Amino acid sequence: MVRPYLPLNALRTFEASARHLSFTRAGIELAVTQAAVSQQVRSLEQRLGVQLFRRLPRGLKITAEGEALL
Repeated sequence: MVRPYLPLNALRTFEASARHLSFTRAGIELAVTQAAVSQQVRSLEQRLGVQLFRRLPRGLKITAEGEALL
């Protein structure tokens, strides 16, 4: 079985988002916009074929798949 290539920037972005449970705070830490963080995470989710976060009105909730990746 060949494992998918996971871009390092997307993994860093995911990790910061998971730690903060916020794309906005992750963006501040990484010096990028909230939109860039969201796009990186969405790209990683599409590559893996799973949802890593539940998007809530006030932040994020990590899914079981997200916990496993973390």
